[in-house]
Amino acid sequence: MTLNELKENVAESTGMSKTDTEKVLRAGFAAITNALKSGDDVNVPGFGSFSTRERASRMGHNPRTGEKIQIPASRLVKFKAGKRLKDAING
Repeated sequence: MTLNELKENVAESTGMSKTDTEKVLRAGFAAITNALKSGDDVNVPGFGSFSTRERASRMGHNPRTGEKIQIPASRLVKFKAGKRLKDAING
């Protein structure tokens, strides 16, 4: 599903305009992004939770040349689906 499809679905089910719906969706995504950047977890009851974790730097290799390279440390986003979401998908 694309952002446009999500926007249309939400606008249809709420009766909001597509323009207002897109503003709300973008603001929600920005709020989640900002919370994760700050190191906070985001929990949406029934849907799931977003969190970050640290990934240590490590040695890798360039598959084309075989040259060893240092891969820098980074932060990853984790998503864990909530019970209601799992039940809706499986049942």
